[in-house]
Amino acid sequence: MTITGKIIDIQNRTIYPAVIKVENKRIVEIQKTSEPVADQYILPGFVDAHVHIESSMLVPTEFARLAVVHGTVSTVSDPHEIGNVLGVPGVEFMIENGNLSPFKFNFGAPSCVPATSFETAGAIIDTKDVAYLLKKPEVKYLAEMMNWPGVLHQDPVVMEKIAIAKELGKPVDGHAPGLMGEDAKNYITAGISTDHECFTEEEALGKLKHGMKILIREGSAAKNFEALAPLIKEHAAHLMFCSDDKHPDSLAEGHINSLVKRSLAKGNDLYDVLQIACINPVNHYQLAVGLLKEGDPADFITIDNTEDFNILSTYINGELVAENGVSKLASTKCDPINNFQVKPVDASQFKVLKTKDTIPVIEVIDGELITRRSDLIPTTQGEFNVSDTERNLLKVTVVNRYNEAKPAIGFIKNFGIKTGAIASSVAHDSHNIIAVGVDDESITSAINLLVDHKGGLSAVNKGVKMSIPLPIAGLMSDIDGYQMAQDYIAIDALVKEMGSQLISPYMSLSFMALLVIPSIKLSDLGLFDGDKFEFIR
Repeated sequence: MTITGKIIDIQNRTIYPAVIKVENKRIVEIQKTSEPVADQYILPGFVDAHVHIESSMLVPTEFARLAVVHGTVSTVSDPHEIGNVLGVPGVEFMIENGNLSPFKFNFGAPSCVPATSFETAGAIIDTKDVAYLLKKPEVKYLAEMMNWPGVLHQDPVVMEKIAIAKELGKPVDGHAPGLMGEDAKNYITAGISTDHECFTEEEALGKLKHGMKILIREGSAAKNFEALAPLIKEHAAHLMFCSDDKHPDSLAEGHINSLVKRSLAKGNDLYDVLQIACINPVNHYQLAVGLLKEGDPADFITIDNTEDFNILSTYINGELVAENGVSKLASTKCDPINNFQVKPVDASQFKVLKTKDTIPVIEVIDGELITRRSDLIPTTQGEFNVSDTERNLLKVTVVNRYNEAKPAIGFIKNFGIKTGAIASSVAHDSHNIIAVGVDDESITSAINLLVDHKGGLSAVNKGVKMSIPLPIAGLMSDIDGYQMAQDYIAIDALVKEMGSQLISPYMSLSFMALLVIPSIKLSDLGLFDGDKFEFIR
C-alpha cells in the first residue's frame, strides 16, 4: 500500500510532501517528493493517555469503533472499574475483548481495588494479582495510585505494588487531586510518574516542578482543559491529553481531536499540541504505536488542513479503520459477565429520621469531580428529613449491590431535578447502586428497574420509566456503540426535562460515591469526609 500527502513531522517540526510505502503492517519507506501529492496532511494517530473504557458504557471493541472516527488509534486504559466489580477476571475480560480489535488498547494493572476500606466492592486485587497482571504483555503500567495517603505514610502493601511495577520497568500512574507542596513532592518521589487530577494551574506547576507528567483532562464530567491549557506554551514536553471518563454520546461527537482543535484555537504551536496528543503518551508508556517513522507500525491519520483539522481517515497497522466519519471496524459479540446480588428494595428503607438541627450536604459542582460540604437545616415532614425542590435539596442513596445491607442515605444540593428520580449502577469506584430523587417512591422505582436488569441507568418521572440495561458488570452494554449513544441521549434528555441543568447528570451522579475525591461523598457505608479521609459522624 502507498499513500501520499503532506507529512507533519512533529519531532523535526516540519511539513513536506511525501510518499509512504506500507508492507506487512509497517512503514517501510517515507520518500520526500517534488511530484504532486494527495490534498491531505498525514500525521501520527492520537492517543488518549488515561481513560476508563467502562465509563463509555461500551466494551473495548465498541469503544474502538467510535474512537477511530476521531483519529484515535490507541488508549492507555485503566480497567479498575470492572476490577472493582469482578477482580482479575474482569480485567482479563477487557484484555480479551480488546484483542478482538486492531485498535491499540494498553491496559493498566489496577492498584486500588477496592479503592478504599470505607466502601463495599465486589472484589480484591492484591499484590499477587498486580504482579500477575503486570507480567502480561497487554498491561503496560500500574494504574492510578489513588491511595495517596498510603503512599505518603509508606503503607507496606501500597509500596510493594509500586516496587513490583518498578522492578518490571513499568510506569506508575498517579491520582492526587489537590495535593501540593511537600506532600506532592513526596508522592512523586515514591515513583509516581503522572497525574490527571489537577484542577488548577498552580497545582499542576507544583507537580511539574518535581518531574511529574501532567495529563490535561476533558471528560464528560471533569473538565479541566480551560484551567490547564495555559501550560501548553511552556511545558508541552511534559503534558498529555486524556478524557478519563467519557459517555457514549460524547465519544460519538469527538475525542482527543477536540482537544487538539481547542488548543490550536488558543494560538498554541501546532507541533507542541501534536507532541502532547501523539508523541508523549507513546514515549512515556513505551507503547507499540507508530510515530510515522520508517520501521514503525503503520498507525497514522489524514486530515484536510491544519486549521479545521477534520479527520479524513485513520489507519492502524496499515488497515483503513475509518474514513470520512464512518467507522470500518465491525461489532463483536461477547458473553456478559456480572456480579449483582441485590434484591428489590422497598420505599420504607429510604426514610430518614430527623436527629439533628443541621445535616451535612453534598454540594455538586458542575464540570468538577470535587464537591463542597454545606451544613444545612433539613426540610422535614413530620419526624422525617425529606427532599425540598425549592431549595434544590434532594435525597441521595447508595445501595450495596453485592450483599443485602441497609442503604446509606444523605442529601445533595445542585442536582436540580424537580420530579421523579434517577439511578445508576455506575458509581465509582465500587459500583454499588446510586440514586437521587425527589420522593422515596420514585427512588425505589428507579432502583428496582436496575435490579431487574442487574445493572444499568434508569429514570422515573410522572409515570414514565426509562432504563438502559448494562449487563456486562453493570457497567457496559452489549449493543452497538452508536445505538448506545442514542439511547443515552434519550435518557439524558429525560433527566434534563426533570429539571437537571448539569452538563452530564449521570456522570456527575456516578462520582458522588467516589471517596478519593474531596470534599464529601457517599458510600454504601455512609457519608465520607474526603479531606480528613474518615466517615462523617
